[in-house]
Amino acid sequence: MAHQNTFAGNPLDRAGDLRNDPDWLAEQAAKPYAQALALWEGRPLIEETGEGPRLAWLQMRHARTLVRDREAFLGLWNDEPVFAIEFEGSIDPTDGPLAGLGVFQEMRAAAAILPAADAAMAGGAKSLFDWRRRHGFCANCGTLSETASGGWKRVCPACGTEHFPRVDPVTIMLPVYKGGAEPICLLGRQAAWPAGRMSALAGFLEPGESIEEACAREVKEEAGLTVISTAYHSSQPWPFPSQLMIGLIAEVSDDQAQPDQTELEAVAWLTRAEARAVLAGEHPSIQAPPPFAIAHSLIQAWVEEV
Repeated sequence: MAHQNTFAGNPLDRAGDLRNDPDWLAEQAAKPYAQALALWEGRPLIEETGEGPRLAWLQMRHARTLVRDREAFLGLWNDEPVFAIEFEGSIDPTDGPLAGLGVFQEMRAAAAILPAADAAMAGGAKSLFDWRRRHGFCANCGTLSETASGGWKRVCPACGTEHFPRVDPVTIMLPVYKGGAEPICLLGRQAAWPAGRMSALAGFLEPGESIEEACAREVKEEAGLTVISTAYHSSQPWPFPSQLMIGLIAEVSDDQAQPDQTELEAVAWLTRAEARAVLAGEHPSIQAPPPFAIAHSLIQAWVEEV
């Protein structure tokens, strides 16, 4: 199996065909063991357990008394139904109906502490609710659309158009140059990042582009380098709001990188020893991307390459 990044590895059977049946969904929600994870403005509810932080689960019947029309069916876990609900607004629900059940954590902070399966379920739920919030009206005729299929579809009551959750593909690549005394990799920095933070290069695929073409275009645009080959490493669902990060190692023709000053304000070439120091938090000036980000995985894979 390929490398599994954070937010991947969802353990649920999505029951893609069954969730299209409203009667079946109603039966699932009414089951005594139906449970729901809770989000508040995209933050999952987390509790401390003897085994560490975990998602806090609500009985679905209870969850429905707290939130109206903000639920989604996530799938089946050992044949038992799993849902999600979302609270909106500025008031923290743990100061009210969810008092004592846990703490709502920002999703990036949650990803750093949750088990892989929990992070995957929470990330998927966040992306789904983000899509529903942003696509409430039919893109074809402008009519307010209606939720269907347990939250995985919206249907326009006026023109009948069906709308499905968006996933935006992004190439994220680690440029490497092999023509010098030893192999080196390139990291870039955006101005908005924390001081010292550097990461892999990334950009959205455009219509009509292959993954390889998007990789080459973005590396040329951001760093002025020509890609001569690409190798796939892994992918990562990225719920901010709903992207699929396609991780690549991109060999380039030379080491004359120049940041474009629009996407990147600075770049740095690193040897394997220097990249290893970055990952270990021992580099004097460069901070690594967080361990739950695919960029960290790409750097790690290159450092460990034989």
